Amino acid sequence: MSGTIRTSEELDPRRRRIVYRAWHRGFREMDLIMGSFCDAVIVDLAESEVDDFERLIDAQDHELYDWVTGKVPVPAQYDTDLFRRLREYHSSMKPMFA
Repeated sequence: MSGTIRTSEELDPRRRRIVYRAWHRGFREMDLIMGSFCDAVIVDLAESEVDDFERLIDAQDHELYDWVTGKVPVPAQYDTDLFRRLREYHSSMKPMFA
């Protein structure tokens, strides 16, 4: 997988798909944000969090980017604990992604 630092061999098929989709979004900024966050958390996510991650992956890149960067409010259906962790992760990595 290009961009990823995690081997997918240790993951179940569902999580492997999520890692791939997180790194291959089509909008480079979101590839970096989602991919690096995914690498950091995917192994430890509970099934309900995997569900939340899949919903986030289905969101449009530019909308998701605006939510993560705080440009627009996050719709209630996406404002989960996992999303807040993603936003915090992005905030901590800002110098790398600025």
